[in-house]
Amino acid sequence: MNRNHAAALLISIGAFSLPFGGAMAEDGSAMKSMPGMHMDAGAAPSGSAAAKLGDLDISGGYVRAMLPGQPVGGGYITIHNTGETDDRLTSVTSSSAGKVELHEMKMEGEIMKMREVKGGIAIPAGATVTLAPNTMHMMFKQVKTPFKQGGTVPVMLMFDKAGMVDINLPVVSAKGN
Repeated sequence: MNRNHAAALLISIGAFSLPFGGAMAEDGSAMKSMPGMHMDAGAAPSGSAAAKLGDLDISGGYVRAMLPGQPVGGGYITIHNTGETDDRLTSVTSSSAGKVELHEMKMEGEIMKMREVKGGIAIPAGATVTLAPNTMHMMFKQVKTPFKQGGTVPVMLMFDKAGMVDINLPVVSAKGN
């Protein structure tokens, strides 16, 4: 196993073995050097998934292909609330994973911290919320079959007020393009 894959595996294992309230910390330059662990948010790739649910416009949906030995996958979407009432993305499920968590990653100086967002993600009235690399994202755990470029990953997004919507997220390269 090469150094980058070993580091990615250790970081992933460490992130999920912490008790509630704990946070993963890793040197930001090390994260940037690992394939599949990019810090660039960038734009959603062409062909990304979209849906409409009540006042919510969902766009830019995709997941990244998983590298050999990678135990988790990441998914990304943009949600625009065109209404006058706040909403909340309360949970995500997928038949491709045993569990999907909403996560937040952020740099604090040179330290990357990641934690699960308990209680969901607020979608304020008139606002756009983006789940993207290096920010909030969907973390697919207990993945049944590693995500492969060119495939799709079905997800069900559940919102507090708007309800639920099924969407198929295309799998793009591990680099996100």
